[in-house]
Amino acid sequence: MNNNIFDVSEKVAIVTGGTGVLGGSIAESLLKSGTKVVIIGRSEEKVRKKTELFHNNFGTEKVLGYACNVLDIDQLRIVKKDILDKWNRIDILINCAGGNVKGATLTEQQSFFDMNLDLWDDVLNLNLNGSIYPSFVFGEIMAEQKTGCIINISSMAALTSITRVPGYSAAKAAIDNFTRWLAMEMALKFSDKIRVNAIAPGFFIGNQNRNVLLNDDGTLTQRSEKVLAKTPMKRFGDIGELNGTVQFFCSDAASFITGVVLPVDGGFSIFSGV
Repeated sequence: MNNNIFDVSEKVAIVTGGTGVLGGSIAESLLKSGTKVVIIGRSEEKVRKKTELFHNNFGTEKVLGYACNVLDIDQLRIVKKDILDKWNRIDILINCAGGNVKGATLTEQQSFFDMNLDLWDDVLNLNLNGSIYPSFVFGEIMAEQKTGCIINISSMAALTSITRVPGYSAAKAAIDNFTRWLAMEMALKFSDKIRVNAIAPGFFIGNQNRNVLLNDDGTLTQRSEKVLAKTPMKRFGDIGELNGTVQFFCSDAASFITGVVLPVDGGFSIFSGV
C-alpha cells in the first residue's frame, strides 16, 4: 500500500490544452508520477504528435489523445464516453485550454475605445467557457463518482490591473469566481471529496507572450522590465515550476482545500514595488 499523500498514480487525468506549453508540461509531469493522462487539443496534428511522443516515453496504455474543441459540448461528450469506455472513470480535470486571442491585446497607442468587440467576445468565450464547458461535461462524472479534482488556470491579470489585455483579464477574473462557486456547489450537493481549485501563474515566457516580453535580440522589453521590477524573486518562472502545485492539488495532501486560487508568481501578487 502506498502511504504517500502526494501520490497520484493510476488516477485518470484530463488535460485540456494538452498540446500547449503549459498543458504539455503538466501532462508530462503527471505521467512521470504514474497518472493516466488524456490529452485534449484543438489541432488534430498537434494532438497526434504529442500523443505519439508520450506513447514513446510512457507507453500506449497510459495516454489517450483527442482532437476536440472545448467550446463544443457534443464533441466533449463523445470524448467523455470514449474515456469511460476505456478507463471507466475520470479523477482529474485540468483546464489549460485558453490564452489571449491574436489581435485582442491593445497596442500601447490604443485605448479601450479602439477595442475590437468581436475579439473581445472570442477571448472571453475561450478563457471562460473554455473551462466551464469541460467542467460541465467531465465534472458530471465526478459528481456521480462522489470524488474528483478540477483545476482551473487563473492569471495575474485576474488579481491586478494589467494594461492592454482587458478581455483576457475579465475572463480570468470570472474564472476565479467560477472556481469558488463550483467548489461550493460540488461540496454541498455531491461530496466533500470533490475539490475545485485554481492556480494563478505569474510571468512565464512562452509562445504566446514571447514577442511582448522579449525583443528580437533576446533582451527584455520595457514591459518585461516593469514585470521584474514588481517581482521580488526578480526572474521569470520556469513552466515546470507549476507542476508541483498541480500535483499537490490533485493529491490527498490537499484533501481539505477547495475554492482556492493559488498564485505561483515569485511574489508578484503581494509586492507593491515600494
